[in-house]
Amino acid sequence: MCARVSSGDPSPRLSAWIVATMLAMVVVPGAITLHTVNSPGTLQVLRSNPTPHGYTWSLLLFIVPIVVIGFWFLPDEGVEIPRRAFWWTIGILVPVGFGLDFFFAYRFFVFLNAGATLGIGAPALGAPVPVEEYIFYFTGFLCMLLLYVWLDEYWIAAYNVPDYPGESKKLLRLFQFHPTSAIVGVILIVMALVYKKMFSPVPEGFPGYFTVLVVGGFIPAVSFFPTARPFINWRAFSLTLFFLLLVSMLWEATLAVPYQWWGYRPEQMMGLSIGAWASLPVEAVCVWIAVTYGTVIVFEIFKLWQASGKTAKHAFLGRK
Repeated sequence: MCARVSSGDPSPRLSAWIVATMLAMVVVPGAITLHTVNSPGTLQVLRSNPTPHGYTWSLLLFIVPIVVIGFWFLPDEGVEIPRRAFWWTIGILVPVGFGLDFFFAYRFFVFLNAGATLGIGAPALGAPVPVEEYIFYFTGFLCMLLLYVWLDEYWIAAYNVPDYPGESKKLLRLFQFHPTSAIVGVILIVMALVYKKMFSPVPEGFPGYFTVLVVGGFIPAVSFFPTARPFINWRAFSLTLFFLLLVSMLWEATLAVPYQWWGYRPEQMMGLSIGAWASLPVEAVCVWIAVTYGTVIVFEIFKLWQASGKTAKHAFLGRK
């Protein structure tokens, strides 16, 4: 494994802020430019089924990277991934994604174009959802985590922590409450509620989807961010995040929402949408930021636990 670069290497705290600044460099000018579109064009669909099995085929956006990284890049370079931490992370987060669909799909989403799917309904409260939804969450988390692991362990390995066992044993406990994350999370939810009630074109309802995203993304941060921050490969994280944002723009803004593979219920959104992208709710962009952030924290925490050789109770809570 490559040695960690020390000369000129920023601190973990500064690295986190650099990633946030990089994101802002894209988001701020992009948002200003998109806001200039005050009369968005409308897609005219001339056929009843313009994208046969489009949603089904689009899952290749996750499946192909999984195959390439998992069966070519990692084995070809002889990269040993922390398997137990990897599968612990998948085993925790994939059911969370399934739960989002099972419990909240009927509240947050609509699936109007049945021709874009296989037509197989999967169980969910309120009404069945396309089976592609569950495949989406499984392959999404798998792709995201494989990409981060490959970047961290090989492509940008010079910036990871080489001695995980030694460093993990120095930690008294993994759980560390991070009040800043809790405060930021509450502020974001309050801001979304105020915007919906005072400025949104659809003030009825509650910004439920945004609230779920904030809670899901910030729970790992509230519980573990101070511990995970020094161990996150922030360069690998940033590249993973931008890859997923690029895929999401191709997926949602270009295809899914315009062709009604899925849509969003206005009463459950905060009401801030991007007109130039078929009125795509801003939550559709936020989801990838929240999920990538939470996934990387969870993985690094499990990785530290496994490297420490301690029992779960000892590792997470420490000894009295």
